[in-house]
Amino acid sequence: MPAAEPALDAVATGATAAPAATMPAGRAGPATDVVGLGRWRALGFVTPGLVLIGVFLVFPALWTLYIGVTDYRLTGTAARAPQIVGLENYRRALTDPTFYRSMWLTLVFVLGSAVLGQNLLGFFFAYALRPARPAVRRLVEALVLLAWILPSSVVAFLWIAMLDRDGGTVNVLLGQVPGVAWLIEYPMVAIVVFNIWRGTAFSMMLYSAALSGVPPSQLETARLAGASTGQTLRDVILPNIRRYALTNTLLITLWTFNDFTPFLLTAGGPNHRSEVVAAYIYNTAIVGGEMGYSGAISLLVLLVNLLLALVYLRVARVRPA
Repeated sequence: MPAAEPALDAVATGATAAPAATMPAGRAGPATDVVGLGRWRALGFVTPGLVLIGVFLVFPALWTLYIGVTDYRLTGTAARAPQIVGLENYRRALTDPTFYRSMWLTLVFVLGSAVLGQNLLGFFFAYALRPARPAVRRLVEALVLLAWILPSSVVAFLWIAMLDRDGGTVNVLLGQVPGVAWLIEYPMVAIVVFNIWRGTAFSMMLYSAALSGVPPSQLETARLAGASTGQTLRDVILPNIRRYALTNTLLITLWTFNDFTPFLLTAGGPNHRSEVVAAYIYNTAIVGGEMGYSGAISLLVLLVNLLLALVYLRVARVRPA
C-alpha cells in the first residue's frame, strides 16, 4: 500500500503530522484564563479588594506624604491654607533629640517585649503543652488567648487598676499599701511586661502549628540516639521551625513597633520616659497639633519598618549550614 509508506517514514524519523488549527490566527494562548472567568469578570472580583486597599492604604500613605512637606496644623491659618515647606519637617525630625529618644525607647520596647519576651514565652508554652492532656492544653490556650482578644481599652484599664499605687493588686500581693507607683516609677518595665502578657498568644499559636509539623521520625531518632532535650531542640526542632520563627519575629516586631496600646497606660509619661514612637506621633499630631511634622515622622517610621522587613527577609533566605 503506497499510501502507508510516507506515514511509516514519518514515524521512523520521529516526525509528527501538524494538528489542525484549533485557535484563531495571531493568538499566543487561550482566549480566557485558566478558570474560564474572562478578563472583565476576573476584574470585577478583585475590584472591591482594590478599592479597599486604595481607600485605607494607598490614600492615607499619599496623604501622609503630602502633609509631611507642609506646615499643616489642626488649628489656625495653617489648617485652612497649609504652605509647602519642602524637607524642613524631615530636617527638623532628624535633628530633634526627642525623636531619637522615642526611637530608642521603641527599640527597647520591641526587643524586650516582642523579639525576646513574646518569642521565648510563646515557644515555651507551645513546647510545654505538647505532651499535655487535650483538656489542659485547651484551658491554657483559652487563658492566653483571652488576653489577646480583649479590647485594648479594657486591658489597659485592668492593668492600670492592677498597678495602682493605692490598692493595686500587685501592691496588695506584695503587702505594700500604699506601695510602688509602677506606672510612674517604672513606666518602661510596666509596658514591656504588659505587652508580653498581651501578645504572647499569637507566638504560642504559631509555634504550636510549627511544632506539629516536626517529623516524628526525627524526634524518635534523636531519642534513640540518647540526645538530651537541649540537643533535640538545637539539632531537630529549631532547624525545622526556623522559617516559622523568622516569620513570627517579623510580624510581632512590626506590630509592636507601631503599637499604640502603651499610650493607654502611660500616655508617654512621665516626662516622656515611656514615649514610644507611636505615642510620640500622637502627642505631636493631636496634642501638639503639628500634623505636618507628625506626617514626616510617620514616613521616617515607615522607612524603618521597611528596612526591618528587608533584613528579616534577607535572613530568611539564608540557608542554615
